[in-house]
Amino acid sequence: MGFRLTIKGAEEITLVETDIQTVSYITDSPDNSNAKATDYGCMLTVTGKILKEKAAETLKIGKWSLVPAEKADAYREVTLQVVAESQVIREIKLPNAFIVDFFEEYGHQEGIGEFKVIIKQKKDFNSKVQILGGYAAE
Repeated sequence: MGFRLTIKGAEEITLVETDIQTVSYITDSPDNSNAKATDYGCMLTVTGKILKEKAAETLKIGKWSLVPAEKADAYREVTLQVVAESQVIREIKLPNAFIVDFFEEYGHQEGIGEFKVIIKQKKDFNSKVQILGGYAAE
């Protein structure tokens, strides 16, 4: 199984199967809710390796994490694809997403380092989040 992450904004950022190790998606409602909540969040967490040949792409994510909230480019279109055997098992689209947290860690392991980015959909655009899948990968 592989993962593809595309981020569109002032510049395009693309991470592919060799860059990404794990992903998780959560639709998070308040834990104390006794009925379907209208106050919920949609979040993606992506971890991967910072490899020498693709260091520029993770650098772009790091720079995006520093864009102030009042700038339009703080919000970008994020698409994550989960691909297995030439099929897109899941595609998650966050049309107005921002970075909650961005981490980089370096050590003496293979590659240059590791990253983790937590991306959240802007709440007033939650209705535009799409979860798709079940079609041939390009």
